[in-house]
Amino acid sequence: MTHVEQHRMIEELEDHVRKMTRYEQEEFHMFVKRDKDDEDLDTLSQKRLLELYDRYTKRRGPRP
Repeated sequence: MTHVEQHRMIEELEDHVRKMTRYEQEEFHMFVKRDKDDEDLDTLSQKRLLELYDRYTKRRGPRP
């Protein structure tokens, strides 16, 4: 996953934070902080971000 894809997924998920559990919100905010620092996510974090993305966004075709 490229940094651009990661950034787009985080931006789309920002609209769905209210629907997340507290643990998921904390995890998501960690992703946001790492994105602001221009850090690439490790493999486990990428997997978790994809899970959140699939769960909370309606996919309109292939992933970004």
